[in-house]
Amino acid sequence: MVAAVGLVSFLIFKGIQGLIEASESVKRKERNILKFYLPQVEAASLLSITLAFAWQKAVRQWPRIMVHFILWSSSFLSLSAGILLICFQKATTDAVGVCLIAFAIGNGLYACWVTPRIGFCTDILIKSLEPVPKLGDLNRPTYCMLGVGFLWMSLWILAVIGAMNFYLTPVVIIALVLSLTWTAEVMRNIVNLTVSRVIVLYYLRGMQSSTLSCFQRAVTLNLGSACLGSLFVPTIEALRIVVRGLNLLEGEDEFMFSCAHCCLDVLQCIFRYGNGWAFVQIAAYGKGFVQASQDSWHLFQRQGMEPIVDSDITSSVCFLAGVCSGSICVIAVAAWTAKVHQTYTATLSLLSFFIGYLMTRIAMALPQACVSCYYVCYAENPSNILFDKTIQDHQTVMAADHDVEPTPQLPHRFSA
Repeated sequence: MVAAVGLVSFLIFKGIQGLIEASESVKRKERNILKFYLPQVEAASLLSITLAFAWQKAVRQWPRIMVHFILWSSSFLSLSAGILLICFQKATTDAVGVCLIAFAIGNGLYACWVTPRIGFCTDILIKSLEPVPKLGDLNRPTYCMLGVGFLWMSLWILAVIGAMNFYLTPVVIIALVLSLTWTAEVMRNIVNLTVSRVIVLYYLRGMQSSTLSCFQRAVTLNLGSACLGSLFVPTIEALRIVVRGLNLLEGEDEFMFSCAHCCLDVLQCIFRYGNGWAFVQIAAYGKGFVQASQDSWHLFQRQGMEPIVDSDITSSVCFLAGVCSGSICVIAVAAWTAKVHQTYTATLSLLSFFIGYLMTRIAMALPQACVSCYYVCYAENPSNILFDKTIQDHQTVMAADHDVEPTPQLPHRFSA
């Protein structure tokens, strides 16, 4: 965290120095970035914050409708954004547009594939959100982190100006993008930890704790775990997506199947030591990230819940809500930029998509944390009167009906 703040601060200094002391060509270049980048970035940030609260409010209010809506609207919106960019008939915008269209097609196929899981996902989402109205100010950490996120985006774009006046500009820009991703993920997990602690204390101890004290705990005692988890969980989740694709290669190609088998085996080991369920244990007991990951997965194994949590699509719904916001930001910013400075359209489209996605993920941390707490607390104490038989009934259905398939696992003939 200190390194990310230090990098941005140093590059802001370099940017200001360039505006004051550099040659006229450098000054002109930096002024152009200020003129044509900053307004669009600020507009994308404000639009994404508005969309973030809209998605979160809608999911909390109408979960049964919104799960379907997000799954399909994300495909439609990313397709619309891709088509718009292709209409500009520039090589750079065409490349970005093709990527968005390819994603929209894959997204549509994914929505078809997970259709059997939507009913149970919605039932769990409804049950997990029931405590939220009783806990009043649970959304305050989200307000705070989105405000910090807006300020950070503003400073970040100023750091980009400094990067243009520094050695190895492409490498520095990549470092800035990675730092932005990581810091936004830390903000999201601070909200996650705060909400998780409030909810987990409600489930396990029947108490309504102060959101402010839980937030203070998240930004002090649990900050290290939030930073570590923000680094590893997205990486591990990305690897899971790759392995799911590799698992589909099982067939006649012995070499490719062997690679898929090896990756599955390695991933299963890694996942036990680093997963998103750990944040509930971190919030509840103050454990370290690795220990919390192991303990959470052990609870699921003890209750026979691995297939259920492995087939849960709540994280995908939250991810696709971010894609929806990103696509809307692309449509708005691309249309604006094409009018004022078409050369920057592709770059600003990518940046606005990124901003829309990150801001929405921060807001959607609340429903995702509620679902995580429901699963982990149920696994810890299934007899708690606050839980019904939704999970138990679904375990029975999954044992008898193989239409709802969990994440591809290691084939039985190799698991001995």
